[in-house]
Amino acid sequence: MHSFVRSFFIYIAMETCFCHNLCQKKTKLAADMEALKWSGFHCKRTLEVPRTTWTENYGSRALPRSRSSLVRSHGLTGISCKLIPSKLSPGHQLGFSPMPFLGGSFVPKKVVQVLYPNVASPGLAVELLDAWDDEYEGVIIDPEGLPLSANAFASALRASLLNWKLKGKKGIWLKILLEQTELVPIAIQEGFSYHHAEAGYVMLTYWIPNEPVTLPSGPSHQIGIAGFVINDKGEVLVVKETCPCSCSGIWKLPTGYINKSEDIFSGAVREVKEETGVDTMFLEMVAFRHAHLVAFEKSDLLFVCMLKPLSSEITIDEKEIQAAKWMPVNELLGQPFYTEDQMSKRIIEICMATNERDYSGFIAHKLASRFDGNMFYLYYNEKYII
Repeated sequence: MHSFVRSFFIYIAMETCFCHNLCQKKTKLAADMEALKWSGFHCKRTLEVPRTTWTENYGSRALPRSRSSLVRSHGLTGISCKLIPSKLSPGHQLGFSPMPFLGGSFVPKKVVQVLYPNVASPGLAVELLDAWDDEYEGVIIDPEGLPLSANAFASALRASLLNWKLKGKKGIWLKILLEQTELVPIAIQEGFSYHHAEAGYVMLTYWIPNEPVTLPSGPSHQIGIAGFVINDKGEVLVVKETCPCSCSGIWKLPTGYINKSEDIFSGAVREVKEETGVDTMFLEMVAFRHAHLVAFEKSDLLFVCMLKPLSSEITIDEKEIQAAKWMPVNELLGQPFYTEDQMSKRIIEICMATNERDYSGFIAHKLASRFDGNMFYLYYNEKYII
C-alpha cells in the first residue's frame, strides 16, 4: 500500500511537470508566431517549422520601420516570404523571441550588422517585385511597393530579374524614392545604371538583351528664353548681369531659364518681370539658338521672344542683375561685344526686323493632341496657312 501511494504521487508529479512544460511550449510557440507576424513574414505552418538558414541576428535596418508601414492598400509589403521546411535542419522549431515595440520601430535584443548580399536561403521563397509592363516590352517597377529592408529588396530584385529574363523582357525601370535611397547601391551592384535624378527620387535602368540599348537617354537639354521688349520710342529694355560670366558688364536682353512645366512664352514674360519689374505681353517667337556642352555638360536651347511692354517703370532684382534701363538700339549694338559676337548681333537685327514688320515669327497656338489627350501650345507662323 505504501509503494502504491508513492507511485501515485510520482505519477501526479510527472503529470504536473508535463502540463507545465506543455504550457511553456504553447507560450513560446505563441511568442514565435507573434514575432513572425510583426517581422513581416507569413508562416504557413504553425507546428514544428524548421529553422531557416538566413541571417540569425539582424539589425534595425532589416526590420520594418513601423507597424503601420507594413500595411498598404493592397496588403502587407516589404519582404513577403513563406517559411518552407528545410532539409538542412530537420526537426528544429522556431527560435524567435518577441521583439519589443520601442519608439515606432521594432528593436532586436542583439543588434548585428546585416550584409545584404548574403540573403539567399533554401528555406525562403521570395516573392517578386510589384511591377507592370510598358509599351516597349519592358517593365516598370512600382516605387511604392519596394520592400522595406535591404535583404528583402536584394532577394526580390534578383528573383524578379531572373523572371523577366525568362519572359524575354528588355528594359527595366526602377524608381527609388528619397526615403529608400539605401536601396540604390544594391540595385547598382545587381547591374542597374543611373538614368536621371530629381529632388525626390533617382531613376535607374537595367537592359536585359545582349544587344544595343534602345532605352531613351535621360534629360539632356535645358531651356532658356530671351525677351526683346521695345517701347514706342524705339528703346529696348536691357540689363547688366551680376554673375562673373563672359557677358558681365555688358548691356544685353533679359534672359533666364523656364521653370518645370512652364510654357516658353510664360517663362519669357515672367523672367522680364522678375529682373526689371516691367509687365509685358507675348507677341511671337522669332528665333532660337541650339548650343551643346553648356551648364552641367548639357545642351542648351534659347528661345528669343518678342514682348510688348504694358508698363515702363523699372524695378530691378539686385540678386540677379546690376542694372536695367531703356536703351536706343544703335547704342545697344554699338558696344564692342556685339561687333565680336555675330550671333547676339543677329538676334537683335531679327527682333528689329520683326518690329518693323519685315519679318514674322512663330505665334503660340493651343491645340489638342490625340498623342496624349492634352492641350499644348504649337508655335508656328500662320501667315501662309490657308
